[in-house]
Amino acid sequence: MVTSKVEYLGQLRTECTHLASGMKIITDAPLDNHGKGEAFSPTDLVATAYASCMITIMGIYCDTHSVSFKHAEAEVEKIMSSAPRRIEQLIMRIDLTENGWDDATADKVIRAGKACPVAQTFGDGVKVDIEFKW
Repeated sequence: MVTSKVEYLGQLRTECTHLASGMKIITDAPLDNHGKGEAFSPTDLVATAYASCMITIMGIYCDTHSVSFKHAEAEVEKIMSSAPRRIEQLIMRIDLTENGWDDATADKVIRAGKACPVAQTFGDGVKVDIEFKW
């Protein structure tokens, strides 16, 4: 089954449609690569997907293990390399406060998040630094 449709809108912009839901995302080339930087760039989406996937898997873990999950918020910093142009490093700060977890529970939830599909896809090609606060 086809997941999405991507249409070029001109001026280095695309419209991405999630076919099952009809939800749309606009991307724009970044300022440092000939774009206007008025929307997520494709590499911004990749970097953001990593944090989103981790938080989603943490939520699934909590749901299946009857663990309270009231709050999660991530900040993602993407560092690009130029030769070749690619994501070189991600720095993430993930705030899990307000969940009231003890250290053992936080460790289990974080371990589940770190095993998310996007993290597994990245492998060792990108340096990923994650700071958790709980």
